[in-house]
Amino acid sequence: MNEPLPLRRSARSAGPDLAAVVQRVARGDKEAFSALYDALAPMVFGLVLRVLRDRAQSEEVAQEVMIELWRQAARYRSDAGSVTTWAATIAHRRAVDRVRSAQAATDREHAQAARDHRTPYDDVAEQVETRLDSEQVRRCLGNLTELQRQAVNLAYYRGLTYREVAETLRTPLPTIKTRMRDGLIRLRDCMGVTT
Repeated sequence: MNEPLPLRRSARSAGPDLAAVVQRVARGDKEAFSALYDALAPMVFGLVLRVLRDRAQSEEVAQEVMIELWRQAARYRSDAGSVTTWAATIAHRRAVDRVRSAQAATDREHAQAARDHRTPYDDVAEQVETRLDSEQVRRCLGNLTELQRQAVNLAYYRGLTYREVAETLRTPLPTIKTRMRDGLIRLRDCMGVTT
């Protein structure tokens, strides 16, 4: 059976002796944790709210702090400070961690946006390069025989299979395959592509 919570004797208030309550929490006493929660949650929430300035996040972080107090109760040492100071330290640390985490996420998003950002100059340069490549392809296609040019155009610009190209041009399939292979070799050489 649980023993009653020890009362703190002070001129200001008569509440539980928090150091004794924490000792009971360390032993897994849920009733003691309820008393600890009632005593500290308002202070923890207020401190976190001052750091985060966002009510929803502050509620979430305050809950995390209270859970940490439950889990870390056995680590509390009264010679290091009061229970209130211990809880406030944990709350402040958690709130600052949340701010840093949010700032790091914002920094990552900004860095990604900066990497993805293209200036108008980059767009113009890319358009010029694409146009020059297109002109070179047209010039190189002009160097192919009529059958090679038609076969390449049908296969690569209209997406036809070798068999469909052969049917469209009314040419035997082996001839189409040979002409396309030869045409692609000539295109590669004309464009200066190395393999």
